[in-house]
Formats: sequence, C-alpha cells, structure tokens
Amino acid sequence: QVQLVESGGSLVQAGGSLRLSCAASLASGHTFNSYRMGWFRQAPEKERVLVATISWRGTITHYTDSVKGRFTVSGDNAKNTVYLQVNSLKSHGTDVYYCAAASIDWSLVDHWGQGTQVTVSS
Repeated sequence: QVQLVESGGSLVQAGGSLRLSCAASLASGHTFNSYRMGWFRQAPEKERVLVATISWRGTITHYTDSVKGRFTVSGDNAKNTVYLQVNSLKSHGTDVYYCAAASIDWSLVDHWGQGTQVTVSS
C-alpha cells in the first residue's frame, strides 16, 4: 500500500508563498516507478481540481493554466517526497491541497493524502 502525508499548509497573505510537501511511503515490495504524482486543489463546496503533476522520476511536469508561472512541482526521490511551491497566492479564502498518486490516469487516482489547508487572507 501507498501512504501519502501532506504538510505545509498555513495562513498566508494574498501574494504570499508556501511550499507544500507530500511524503510518500510504500509497503514492502512496492515501487513508485509506476506512479505519477499530482496535486489537487479543492475550494469549499467545489470539486477537486488537478493543478500540477509530475512523473516519479521528475522529468515530466504539467500544470493547469490557472497556476502556470505561479506553482512549481518537484520531487526528491531520495526522500520519497513531492513538493508544490505555490507563489502569488490569490485571496479567495481556504482551499485544501491534496497529494495523489495515479498509475493509469487522473480520473482513477489510486491513492490520496489527507490534505493540507491553505488559507489566503486579503
């Protein structure tokens, strides 16, 4: 089994930055090679939206248009950790950021983290 644990969420002013972390752990005998990692964002009463993805080797990244130029996804294989640097945060209240792992495509997420909350104040 895969376990994902996010951290780094906080209260921040509009225009500010945070670095979110997702620490991944695996049961014995499993590898991350077949997974792509991603970050979803969920606003209150809205669906989760995929905002950034990265291949496990870190060679391929994708971003949704609304975060391009402001968010950066990266990984540290030695630490089994994926990061999301979020800059120029916009003031629209509280979002929860979820880390996820998918082996096929993002409509079939295999594993979710518990989420980390980011509140942006004006």
